Amino acid sequence: MASIGSGQDRLGRLTAGAVDWLERNLSFFDPFSPQAQASPHGKVKAALELALLRQCWARSGSDDDSLSLAAELVTALWQRPGFLRLVASEPQHAAAYELIYVALAPPGIGTALRDEAISLLTASGYLTSAGKSPYLRLETRFYADKAGLEPQIEPYSELIGQSVLVDLPAEFPCSLPDAYAITHTAFYLSDFGTRTPDLTPEQAAKATRLVGRMLDHCVRQEMWDLISELIITLSCLGGDPLRTPGGEAALRCLERVQRPDGVIPGRSAVQAPDASASAGEFFHKCYHTTIVVILMSLIVTSKRESHATRFVSR
Repeated sequence: MASIGSGQDRLGRLTAGAVDWLERNLSFFDPFSPQAQASPHGKVKAALELALLRQCWARSGSDDDSLSLAAELVTALWQRPGFLRLVASEPQHAAAYELIYVALAPPGIGTALRDEAISLLTASGYLTSAGKSPYLRLETRFYADKAGLEPQIEPYSELIGQSVLVDLPAEFPCSLPDAYAITHTAFYLSDFGTRTPDLTPEQAAKATRLVGRMLDHCVRQEMWDLISELIITLSCLGGDPLRTPGGEAALRCLERVQRPDGVIPGRSAVQAPDASASAGEFFHKCYHTTIVVILMSLIVTSKRESHATRFVSR
């Protein structure tokens, strides 16, 4: 039987490689760089995901400075008026991205660009429940709270009862949209692992069982992005996935596919870029899952250390 520490060691190796790759490819995250050849939507999405990573890393309390260059890039982007214009330039995603832009702003950014983004959000009516599904209302509430805004949306106590973590899919395997709704709902209700979702013990146990089955299925199907998100979800629900056979199998799967340069080559085996992909195409197929692996390490490790501290202090 593998030792308890083996999962943490494997996670550490995965993360070190992923961070190395990210630091060497930061120019692709900069939408104003010649290397950033994606659509405006793709450019903004990559930068926003990097900002989420920066925020989770900053609050983890880690004294590791390996992500300092990434943090510097995020700060530089948020100081550029042109970046906010790029955020607002894609009609289909503008309001959602404007809200995330405000919520993930690094400290020390002036108020002028923030106020401009809030003005755009208010004018669009995005900070209300109108026309939104329960999931989208939860997402809006989450980012609005992080941004210090007051949306006209139900409180978490009402939203959680409408969430997919309570009304779980009846069929298994569930659809990809349902799978991602489960993981992201857990992220929002736990603020990426910093608080415990307000589920009853029965609801939490039922959700944990389904997520565990989903993880086993995704390992068999080599769905690398969902593997990483489901491990985070199990941790957000109060578990320690590194102690479970499913969690160990998931980390071994990610370790097998991680390339020598540290990248996870796509969201899944089916979606991996082929040999003819340009450097830009390769980046846009691979950066998301590689970032999620780093987030997985930050969240799971922080939760394990928190549990250990509480146990020792008793």
